[in-house]
Amino acid sequence: MLYGKNVVLGVSGGIAVYKACEIVSRLKKLGANVDVIMTDHAQEFVTPLTFQTLAKSAVVTNPFEPVKEFDINHISLAKKADVLLVAPATANVIAKFAQGIADDMLSTTYLASTAHKIVCPAMNVNMYEDVQTQENMRILRERGVEFVDATVGMLACGDIGKGRMAEPVDIVKAVENYLTPNQDFAGKTVLITAGGTEEAIDGVRVLTNRSSGKMGAALCQAVADRGGKVLFVHGNMTVTVPNSVAEEAKVKTTDDMLAACKRFADDADIYIFAAAPADYKLKDKFANKIKGDTLTLDFVKNPDIAKTLGEKKGDKKSVIFCAETENLVKFAKEKLVLKNADLVVANDVSRKDIGFEVDENEVVIIDRHGKEFASGKLSKRKLADLILDRVLLI
Repeated sequence: MLYGKNVVLGVSGGIAVYKACEIVSRLKKLGANVDVIMTDHAQEFVTPLTFQTLAKSAVVTNPFEPVKEFDINHISLAKKADVLLVAPATANVIAKFAQGIADDMLSTTYLASTAHKIVCPAMNVNMYEDVQTQENMRILRERGVEFVDATVGMLACGDIGKGRMAEPVDIVKAVENYLTPNQDFAGKTVLITAGGTEEAIDGVRVLTNRSSGKMGAALCQAVADRGGKVLFVHGNMTVTVPNSVAEEAKVKTTDDMLAACKRFADDADIYIFAAAPADYKLKDKFANKIKGDTLTLDFVKNPDIAKTLGEKKGDKKSVIFCAETENLVKFAKEKLVLKNADLVVANDVSRKDIGFEVDENEVVIIDRHGKEFASGKLSKRKLADLILDRVLLI
C-alpha cells in the first residue's frame, strides 16, 4: 500500500495519455496522494478535469497561473514528491530532461526535484530508435533515472514496433517497488495498540496521560508499507489514524481497550502494545461533578492488557513498551518476563526531547534471550521499522 506517499505524475502529449488516467486510478486505490502536471500537448488528448476528478486534486498546467496563497508550484511539487513519474514521456520531454531545458511546468518541476524519477517512453518506433533519443535515455539512466521501457506492439500511426507505453499495471508496480521495496510482512496480521485511555472521576473529570499515539501510528504505517495487515486499537491520540489500517477500534477506558484487543487477538500473528492504558481506575464512580475543598479518591488496579494477552498468545509474538524514569533496563527485563513478551521497547520518559508528544525517540530493545540493542535517537517512523526488523529476528 502507498498510504502517505506522494506521487507527482507528469503527463506529456501523445495518444497514450488515456493510459495515464488508469495510472492515477490505480495509485489512488493503493492510497497514494497524486498530483498531476499536464503539458499543453497532453491537454489536446485528455482534459485536466478528467485527471482532477481521478486524482481528487487540482491539475497543474501553467507555471504562471495565479494561486490563492504564495506557493511556487514547480518548487512545492518538486519538494512534495516521493516519486516523480512521467507517463507518457514523449521524445520531446525526454530530450528536455536530458539537456536541462525548462520551458514549461513539467520540465521545470523535473529539474527542481530531487525525488526518484521514473520515465515511461511512448512514441513512434522510428523516434524511439533514433540515435538522439537513445542517447538522451542513456544520459538519463546514467543520472539515476529509472525507465519503465516501451513495449513492442501496434502503434497509433499503424506501425508495428517498439514505442508503446508500458501497461499501467506495470508502471504502478514500478512505483510500488521503489516506495515499498521491503514486503517482509506480507501475509502477516499485526495487532497494534496506541494512545492513552481515560478513566472517569466524575461527570466532568477524567484520569488520563500524555500519550500522543505517534509511535503507534508510525508502527501502523511501517507494517502496511512492508505488506502487513494492521488491526488498530487506540485511545486518545493527537495524530490521525493512518489510512493504511485495515480494521480500527476507538476506545476510552482500559477495560474497553482490553475487550477490543481480545476481539482482534485470534486474527493477529503479532501483538505490539504501544498504547499507554491507564493503570488505575476509580473504585467508586461519581455520576455528577464532585464538590468540596478537598478530594480523596480510592483507586483500584486496571487489568494489564499485554500480560492478559501474553499469557494466552501461544506461538504468536508479543512486543511491549516500557516507559520508565529510572532503572530502565532492569524494569524492562522484569516486564518482559512478567508479560510473557518476546520483545520489550524501553524508553526514558523523563527526557523532554524524546518519548511523549514529540516526533523522535531513543530506546533500548531487549529480546526474550536478554540481547540488548540501543537504537540511538531516531524519528518514530524510522524506529518503527527498526522494531519490526527486530521482531523478525525473534
